[in-house]
Amino acid sequence: MQSSRRDHQLGVMTLRGVLLTFTSGLILTLLVASMSVSFDRFRDYISSQLDWHAQDAATAVGLSLSNAIDGRDPIASASLIDAMFDSGSYLQIRYTSNDGELIAGRSASLEALSVPDWFVTLADLPAPAGEAAVMQGWQRLGSVSVISHPGPGYRDLWRISGGILLGSLIVGGAALASLFWLITRLLRPLRALEAQAEAIGRRDFRRRVSLSSTREMNRVTHAMNQMADDLGPLFEGQAKLIQHLRHTNSEDSLTGLANRRAFDQRLKVEVESEEKSAVGVLALLQFSKFAEVNQRFGREQGDQLLREIAERLKKVALAHSGAFAGRRMGAEFAIFLPGVGLRDGLQWVKALITEFDGVYADVSRPVETAVHSGVAEVDGSLSASELLAACDEALRRAQLKSGSNCFSADATAPAHYGGETWRGLLTRALEDQKIALWQQPLLATDGTTEMQQQVFSRVMIERVWLKGALFVPMAERFGLMAQLDILVLEKALAWLQQAPEQVLSQTLGHSSVADDEFQKNYLSRIKESPFRQRLWVGIPEHSVHHHRVKVGLLVRNLRKLGVAVVVDRFGVGGVPFNYLRNLPFQALRIDNSFIHDIHLHEDNRFYLESMVAIAHSRGVKVFVSGVETAQEWAFLQTLEIDGAAGYYLGRPAPALL
Repeated sequence: MQSSRRDHQLGVMTLRGVLLTFTSGLILTLLVASMSVSFDRFRDYISSQLDWHAQDAATAVGLSLSNAIDGRDPIASASLIDAMFDSGSYLQIRYTSNDGELIAGRSASLEALSVPDWFVTLADLPAPAGEAAVMQGWQRLGSVSVISHPGPGYRDLWRISGGILLGSLIVGGAALASLFWLITRLLRPLRALEAQAEAIGRRDFRRRVSLSSTREMNRVTHAMNQMADDLGPLFEGQAKLIQHLRHTNSEDSLTGLANRRAFDQRLKVEVESEEKSAVGVLALLQFSKFAEVNQRFGREQGDQLLREIAERLKKVALAHSGAFAGRRMGAEFAIFLPGVGLRDGLQWVKALITEFDGVYADVSRPVETAVHSGVAEVDGSLSASELLAACDEALRRAQLKSGSNCFSADATAPAHYGGETWRGLLTRALEDQKIALWQQPLLATDGTTEMQQQVFSRVMIERVWLKGALFVPMAERFGLMAQLDILVLEKALAWLQQAPEQVLSQTLGHSSVADDEFQKNYLSRIKESPFRQRLWVGIPEHSVHHHRVKVGLLVRNLRKLGVAVVVDRFGVGGVPFNYLRNLPFQALRIDNSFIHDIHLHEDNRFYLESMVAIAHSRGVKVFVSGVETAQEWAFLQTLEIDGAAGYYLGRPAPALL
């Protein structure tokens, strides 16, 4: 919105431009008027000089013919007139009788005036004739007519006009230069104020104006700085309050993990959502006799133990793409590992139990403690509550055995691919480029206008096209995500070349963003494409949180290339919104977990409404994903989101390459 307003005003003249244009026009008008008046006055002066010159010459010739020379002698008269004509600048001298008969005379042409013809036409000096009578005693012999030559007059006027013009240019140039310097100096704070106002419009209150100018300008500068000082803490406090409320409602205050309600909500999206549902395992971990340990060694040490366990669970979740952990109650924790089969999941959990058992035993001696776990696999037929019940049942069976141990909910269930099998299958699929590009539309709130197509990959494994929820966690785990993202980019750019009006959005993997070599290759390929302005790149918020420096470098390089950047899965990565303002993101894509049954969750509605208001105030668009029901879509349409995607609005389909 802010950008469109600024683009709309690109043709509007600046205040400095208005002042310079008006004042320059006034100065030029005055100079032209002054030149015109001066030119007319000098023209009149030269005209009068020509008139006097002609009259004086006529009088002199008349007197000479009347007294010094016999005016009745044509030869003597002609000699006098020739001498007079040659001694001065005359266009014509005529001596005529009383009957008008020419007795003697000389004349010249107006050629070779040494001035431009257009100036002669513009000046148009008059040619007045001076006249005098020729007398012999009381007898009139005739008359003398003299016309001065205007050539010297044109030359003098041309020289004077050139001097006037040169002087006017010097004076006008000096006046304009002084005016430009003065206005620029006086209005210099105004440009800083304009930049400050735009920053305030983006809710960036860090900019201050320190330049001084006139008293009125200084007062405005002081008022703007004061407003920034007052509004900055207000909006910062608002964003922090929203973030705090979000953490309060979704995080365990002691460990920082998701609390029970938030964990169950996100698990529900992962298990029951048609768009997200995929293979994975859920594990519940219980630390036995924690109440006794807490009572014996004190609450402080018990809390420290819980925090240490939580930190180790966070590291496990960070090492596995899409994984998340939470604290259920007391000393019971849960972790969900998407894309993991039961066999691999059991190995991971058993390794965790071994690690936790050592830590717990060291703290709780001499109390004999144990760590128990129940593991259940997502198979598509269980709801989130049923999966939790199955996992809890496996945990209870583990607690019946002595010592630390782990049980699965169904030990007879067939195992999915193991880790090494996954590595081999994915490696071969990438080498053979068995990658297909799929698309899903992002629609505006009217439900029909397509804003862009979100693109993602399908990989063929044993003649079956698998969706990303199945293989992406494994690709992240085995370092294959960067190669996969490059292949998706190449196909996306090829699609853009074929479809001139199409806009595409690709989300990068977590490990790809942190890979320097990947960034270099990715940016190089985008730079070579003339269609890059129609490409959006998504960066998971999780990556922003854990790789801020590398994400910052990538985002700025993408923006230099004209590529828009969106923060994907916003809301679950733990990034304060205030940090995101320091990077030139164009949009946020709210995570599915906030959208699932949003019409039933008041806290999610409040969070989304607040994020929309803050994002729009900073010129950032808000997209949502995971819209799967009419009720969800009906509520989202009441908000001011910019776009939405989900199975309800459009199911994924093969790209039209």
